[in-house]
Amino acid sequence: MREPAPKKSESVRSLTRGLAILRHVNAEGACRPGEIAAALGLPRPTVYRLLETLEEAGYVAFSASSNRVRVTRLAASLGDAGALTSDLCQIAGPLFADYGARLVWPLDLSVYDNAAMVIQETTHGRSPLSIDRAMIGYRLPMLRTSAGRAYLGFCGTEERDLILDHLRRLGDPADMLFLEPHRLERMIGETRAAGFALRDAGEFRAQTASIAAPVLIDGAVAGCVSMIWIRTAMSTRKVLDTYGAPLVELAGKIAAGLSA
Repeated sequence: MREPAPKKSESVRSLTRGLAILRHVNAEGACRPGEIAAALGLPRPTVYRLLETLEEAGYVAFSASSNRVRVTRLAASLGDAGALTSDLCQIAGPLFADYGARLVWPLDLSVYDNAAMVIQETTHGRSPLSIDRAMIGYRLPMLRTSAGRAYLGFCGTEERDLILDHLRRLGDPADMLFLEPHRLERMIGETRAAGFALRDAGEFRAQTASIAAPVLIDGAVAGCVSMIWIRTAMSTRKVLDTYGAPLVELAGKIAAGLSA
């Protein structure tokens, strides 16, 4: 005998809850099931069940490096850049696993958001050389991190000017030195010439340094890949000679995957 179809009211309730979850994930960019349950007032088992359904249908995807879920390109009609970021993270996940094991030092993938670079994927939790944890969602300053410098170095002139004007209006005292015209010009020129940006003078976190390469799609910066190391462990020259090319290669593979 065929099983009776679920009552219409139950189907409608499930659909309504699923759409609410999808809207919430899209609005947040990335979130954990427990956070969704708390925000929407739903039981956790219900949220997990509906997320599994949405994942099977291709509308959401779980992060490769954390228990966070994002919308996919299939949900791009929801109207923001969340789907692009989700695609970027899905492509970066397995590449981070590969390069993270080879480079050992922790890697971050970050995207631009309102005068900061926001970490979306990371290997900090898996790297034995990391001194940081829980970095996903962390906002990085534009002028004092390699990710921000890489973005400024490779984004369009008009966008760069808008970002810099925004930073001047914000007036963070820590940024003032780096907003000096001659420093900006030198930083942008050196970044573009090298193909990646550098932070190695303790200007953000005194214990660490980093390099970052842009993920370029048709000349636009979709995100930046960074490698972080402990300053006392290696010289900058050794890092540039040993890790510069692999980091640029990693960014290129992420870009190729996104373009495909």
